[in-house]
Amino acid sequence: MPAPQILVQAVLQRLGVRVGSGLADAAAQLSLLAQDAPDKLVQEIQLFWEEVELEADRLEHGDDASVADGVTMTHPTASEGFPATADPQAQIDALRAQVASLVSRLDQASQASQSSSGLQSS
Repeated sequence: MPAPQILVQAVLQRLGVRVGSGLADAAAQLSLLAQDAPDKLVQEIQLFWEEVELEADRLEHGDDASVADGVTMTHPTASEGFPATADPQAQIDALRAQVASLVSRLDQASQASQSSSGLQSS
């Protein structure tokens, strides 16, 4: 059985290796996020401007519907069984479904951009 001092030294070395590899993994993930950030930013800006246009149309026509209702009625993912209703819980559920759909689309787009950038660099 090794001496206690050697055990402590071994523990410290293994912890250093694990922490070091964890930091390297974190740095690699940050690097990937930094590469994807411009594409995600452009997508978010486009989505924002779509919402602004919907709100401007609503204001121009004097509709009583909110932007969320406008998105619900015009957004393609929202028309899949999520009508605008007066029930707040139904609206919340519909909005959650829209958010989940948007997140899924963003993930697919980022995966597609990663795979296409990987093909270009090979």
